[in-house]
Amino acid sequence: MTSISASHAFVRTEILPEQAPPMAQAGVLKWLRENLFSSWFNAILTFISLYVIYWILSHVTGWVFFGIWDAGSLNECREFRDARYDEGARVACWSVLTDRWHQLMFGFYPPEHYWRPILAFAVFGGAIAPVLFDAVPRRMLYVTAAAPFLCYWLLWGGGTIWGPVAVAAGFALPFLVARFGEGVFGSLGVTVMAIIVPILYWLFLAGPMAGALGAVLPIRITSIESNDFGGFMLAFIIGITGIFLSLPLGILLALGRQSDLFIINKFSILFIEVIRGVPLIVWLFTASILLNYFLPPGTNFDLMLRVIIMVTLFAAAYMAEVVRGGLAALPRGQYEGADSLGLDYWQSMRLIILPQALKISIPGIVNTFIALFKDTTLVVFIGLFDPIGLSNAIRATTDWNGIYWELFIFIGLCFFVCCFSMSKYSQYLERKLRRDHR
Repeated sequence: MTSISASHAFVRTEILPEQAPPMAQAGVLKWLRENLFSSWFNAILTFISLYVIYWILSHVTGWVFFGIWDAGSLNECREFRDARYDEGARVACWSVLTDRWHQLMFGFYPPEHYWRPILAFAVFGGAIAPVLFDAVPRRMLYVTAAAPFLCYWLLWGGGTIWGPVAVAAGFALPFLVARFGEGVFGSLGVTVMAIIVPILYWLFLAGPMAGALGAVLPIRITSIESNDFGGFMLAFIIGITGIFLSLPLGILLALGRQSDLFIINKFSILFIEVIRGVPLIVWLFTASILLNYFLPPGTNFDLMLRVIIMVTLFAAAYMAEVVRGGLAALPRGQYEGADSLGLDYWQSMRLIILPQALKISIPGIVNTFIALFKDTTLVVFIGLFDPIGLSNAIRATTDWNGIYWELFIFIGLCFFVCCFSMSKYSQYLERKLRRDHR
């Protein structure tokens, strides 16, 4: 090495000390150069974008942050504006939110019973936590199983708590039949009995059992009619119920569309194509108006229940196609591998096929959930007071006639928070379930 370095001047004999990178190759300047000023065209677009942002903020910031919060009407809000700022200044009148927040949240639900939807929402939060996050103790799944019945009793009331308890007990009967009846009825007989036994129980035993328990321990709360529901509470009830019911129904429809059984296959295809081929607003009008012509005279079929059923069926049809896409994306070897293990149809679907298909379908599933939650605003056209319907009712009063942006911005912001949260959770779930190392 010595002889080479002596005869060749370009051979270095010592290591150079570390030096800081050039200013344009590190830190903020590097980021600006690569992302905002990488070319003359991008630089022009950057300056135009900065000007647009400045123009929007200069016109919106004052309107938003210097608004009026303590007025009782729009006229009073304008008087406060003229007294505090220049006459005719552009400031928001957020007082409509402080004055009518209870209607936007709860509709016409009795104020003395606000604790009931708040408690129901807390119960729902505890019920959904073990489903969404692994860190939550598995014992909370008991709350998950009881939550639908408890939330229904809290929201609607009427009767004793033993009514929902008696109905919930019927869902345990299929598991008891499957556990103790296979040796008696056989595999097919157990399937049939698992359907018949709960139906007979709900028709003939659930009511008398609830009445007997209610006579011994009458735990009762006031009944609230569905007509009193409104605001975001109504949107949450329809949206959450539709989301949780449409997913299993959509999975069954997707499996039915791929079934080799002629009747099940054609029924699933017919249902999916008919439901998806008609706008949701048409189905809502069908549920609210046309359905009454097919019901017996004097039948009182709750409008809110009809809307929930129709929204669920509509979302299930879209969900079926999303899940079918996940099933079609799986290679044939997964099905053949399940057959080679000796698994029957339902075991292979439950243990091998559906977990992979649902993982692939997560973006489409969450997209359907978000669309369903936003579509709850369509119920305003059939007379239900969702947030949009209540905003129209508030603007129709003499106190707040003429106010627009404040209500719609607040409603849009609330919907954005809910939908963005679902989107972020889906991204978290995708990262958690990823098995590659890219």
